[in-house]
Amino acid sequence: MENENERSVIYPGTFDPLTNGHVSLIRRGCEIFGRIIVAVANDTPKNTLFTVGERVGMAQEVFAGHPRVRVEPFSGLLVDYAERTGSNVILRGLRAVSDFDYEFQLALLNRKLNRHVQSVFLMTDYQWLFTSSTLVKNIASLGGEIRGLVPDPVYRALREKFGYPYPLVETDENQRF
Repeated sequence: MENENERSVIYPGTFDPLTNGHVSLIRRGCEIFGRIIVAVANDTPKNTLFTVGERVGMAQEVFAGHPRVRVEPFSGLLVDYAERTGSNVILRGLRAVSDFDYEFQLALLNRKLNRHVQSVFLMTDYQWLFTSSTLVKNIASLGGEIRGLVPDPVYRALREKFGYPYPLVETDENQRF
């Protein structure tokens, strides 16, 4: 049996792209769990801007040097991935009531598929309540300023993807793990 402080949790998502809201949730999850597995979904109904390899690479760059955070892609059902990793806990973030409705449904379906899988929900920090990957992509696609909404590697990747120069100046407002 693993020590409570060493318990790992899976934080799954598309992360297209990873935002500072995601980073905040991962940091807070590390205060509760011994290890966070950031599981980047390969199979998604969403039309992603970045490939799974690009999304994994950005997240790995953000969490480089943090031994309690592991980033990897996954395919197939989340409950099957959880079984393969030996973790039965799924971490999810909630921004609003609409998130709760969707996440509640997913949690129940996951429990139906594997009764040993538990879902743990953390409320998003208030400063990230309005932030979503979709909104960040929309702003970036129109040349808007996204600095402070995403980690530096994601900022650079989005600017490059949309063909905008990125005069990156590291600031304290950029979320760091």
